[in-house]
Amino acid sequence: MKDLLEVIAKNLVDYPDKVSVSEVQGERSLVLELKVAPEDMGKVIGKQGRIAKAIRTVVKAAAVHEDKHIVVEIVQ
Repeated sequence: MKDLLEVIAKNLVDYPDKVSVSEVQGERSLVLELKVAPEDMGKVIGKQGRIAKAIRTVVKAAAVHEDKHIVVEIVQ
């Protein structure tokens, strides 16, 4: 899932070298923290959060096949 999120984010931003994804293991879920350059935050979030919602939907759909609960957070 980490690799999938990284590929999606790198294709959206102007500075793909500044994209990083870290995993934080929760009690019942896996949290993926996406960090991008400050200039690219708008591209990853999108108008009214539409891009962020779409990213979360794709990652959650891929996680269903592995029977995992994944949360995507966009952090600075």
